[in-house]
Amino acid sequence: MSRKKVKLAYIQNHPTRKLTFKKRKKGFMKKMSEITTLCDVEACAVVYGQNDTQPEVWPSPSGVQGTYAKFRTMPPMEQTKTQLNIEAFLRQQIEKAKDQLRKQKKENREKEMSIMMSQCLAGRSLQDLNMGDLNDLGWVIDHKVEEINRKVKKVQEELAQNENNHVQVVPTPPPPPAAISGRIMHMQQAQSAAPMEIMTPQD
Repeated sequence: MSRKKVKLAYIQNHPTRKLTFKKRKKGFMKKMSEITTLCDVEACAVVYGQNDTQPEVWPSPSGVQGTYAKFRTMPPMEQTKTQLNIEAFLRQQIEKAKDQLRKQKKENREKEMSIMMSQCLAGRSLQDLNMGDLNDLGWVIDHKVEEINRKVKKVQEELAQNENNHVQVVPTPPPPPAAISGRIMHMQQAQSAAPMEIMTPQD
């Protein structure tokens, strides 16, 4: 059973926040010990609690001083190569969120067009579709055909390998139903004269 994802937000309740800090700090120090042992790297940690007068350090005050002194002897470019300030960190997170949103929009659009394709096979008219829908529907049909062809090719290769060249011919899948393809082409030609915004799924 997977663990429940923790919501990363400020804990308003003081006792709960204090207890969480204590547990997380202990786990953090343990992780520091593990990574230095498993990966043979130098590391140190300085953790200030909200109401603590003195920070907690790992592995020891002298260990922290030694690691920091070694870090300061590195060239300035090396010191700042992997550092992030708050602005850079937030910008990085925003870009990640935008990328996830683009992928989710593309996935949702593909699902929408797959449903529309099934409806067209069941007899739905294409008259109510705009140019963007027609283009996206055509793209999905082409994508499905390519996917089927790849699977058929894989099956043919497996048969050829397992049957010692006694290949059982697997019929090539038929092209998209002529009725849908013909209707899409007709609608695209009919609407091409009117300027419309075309939305094609992006990678």
